[in-house]
Amino acid sequence: MLLCKEPETIGNLYKRAADLKLRTIGPKVHLRGLIEISNICRKNCLYCGIRSGNTLCERYTLTDEEILLCAEHAYSAEFGSVVIQGGERTGKKFTERITSLLQRIKLIGNGALGITLSLGEQSEEVYKEWFDAGAHRYLLRIETSDPDLFRKIHPNDRYHSYDRRIRALMDLKSIGYQAGSGVMIGLPWQNAEHLASDLLFLKEMDFPMIGMGPYVPHDDTPLTQMAATDPTASFPSVADRLELSLKMISLLRILVPDINIAASTALEALHPKGRIMALRSGANIVMPNITPSDYRKYYNLYDRKALLLEDLDLGEVEIGFGEWGDSLHFNKV
Repeated sequence: MLLCKEPETIGNLYKRAADLKLRTIGPKVHLRGLIEISNICRKNCLYCGIRSGNTLCERYTLTDEEILLCAEHAYSAEFGSVVIQGGERTGKKFTERITSLLQRIKLIGNGALGITLSLGEQSEEVYKEWFDAGAHRYLLRIETSDPDLFRKIHPNDRYHSYDRRIRALMDLKSIGYQAGSGVMIGLPWQNAEHLASDLLFLKEMDFPMIGMGPYVPHDDTPLTQMAATDPTASFPSVADRLELSLKMISLLRILVPDINIAASTALEALHPKGRIMALRSGANIVMPNITPSDYRKYYNLYDRKALLLEDLDLGEVEIGFGEWGDSLHFNKV
């Protein structure tokens, strides 16, 4: 199916996945208000626009008050949940700040907001502290399940390790988080076998939520430069990456019918209706960006990132307002 180019067959795949989603988890789409708290990161991933080595990236950090205002907006808009996302940082001061923010967010509406964290690799002790403070979902993308490809898109240093990433995911699961992961689709050097293995990895790891999306090059990254000079590092066209991303969503929905699958914001860098197309192909989660507008342009993971994401028209779908939208799969486990 990943290699199939027959429009009717592909259309039937999308329909099968959408019908299965409807029968298994229902028609509702759940919202996660995305708060990008900082673009400061200790990692130097070769594909990322906010990598530590990018001296052209203008850095920022939201204040506690700005973050809490975003959370209050999410509560008022009945989003049900927020996602606290930022570049990876560690240390006691950072840990304690996130703990305090979690405790304060849980006071909004007497704990009405569900909280997902996406703050990179941390120690098991830090994950436990944040879980106890009120976070119950954590997204940590593997980016690729193939160790060799993982090494190609990350620097060879002490901060980047495939085994450490796997261990962190296992720590999250053991603590009790609804642990989520995901992959990039259409990477240089990636082929259909890689993507098929990614699907099986995500199924076998028993993740209740998945956030995966297309690779979108950023001009100020080593990976873009490497892909331009290495003939073996070519990657699919925009149209093919969009199609592959939708296929991956549909196939994962068929493999694991009751999980939460996000309609990635990166899809809209490829097509203005990318997230709507993902919802029609089996996705059921949308993350409107509620970061203060003055900062959004600085959280530039990839080029052509959509900035006015809160204006997404979801008129055709049923929204689960005020609901956490926890995974049925997690509840079964």
